[in-house]
Amino acid sequence: MRLRDARALERELQGNRGWLRQWEASYPGGSSVLDARGSIRNLLSHARAGTALPFLVEYRGELAGQLNVSSITYGSLSSASIGYWVAQRFAGLGITPAAVALATDHCFFELGLHRMEICIRPENGPSLRVVSKLGFRYEGLRRRFIHINGEWRDHYSFALVAEEVPRGVLHRWRVGAVDESVAVPNAEDRAAAGFPLRLPDR
Repeated sequence: MRLRDARALERELQGNRGWLRQWEASYPGGSSVLDARGSIRNLLSHARAGTALPFLVEYRGELAGQLNVSSITYGSLSSASIGYWVAQRFAGLGITPAAVALATDHCFFELGLHRMEICIRPENGPSLRVVSKLGFRYEGLRRRFIHINGEWRDHYSFALVAEEVPRGVLHRWRVGAVDESVAVPNAEDRAAAGFPLRLPDR
């Protein structure tokens, strides 16, 4: 991602507000003003520090979405997290799983990371299909984990480690060797996700 991408990125974000708002990370008590240039500057700052990789997703020469690898940590942890979105008109074309597979393979084989994590809201059916298609293992329910669209939201956590995909995520998906059952949340967590976390009275 480059600063020169700001105008095109902002155009896509504005045009897909209704599609994306319910899944967008927000800042507690902060502004919801869209500032693509400021966002790109922040992402590039993290990239220079070695803690993030901000990518644009293209499809046939058009900007289709965005994928960010964040919280990159080396050493004994050697892990990172992935977040992404795709414009509504590109949904269902297999673009997002391809982008996630490519980014994960890059992190495993080029950066030498060991674990990749994706956290998804229980209500986000399209994103849940992405981790299912790629065989990311379900690891658990994180209560009130990320501030999304103005509220602290529960998320399901999914992950892969490098040993699970010795020939890569993209290769395993392409040859049809993915076990989608590993991405299914257990019944207890599915039930818990349907109810807000009870907080103590103050």
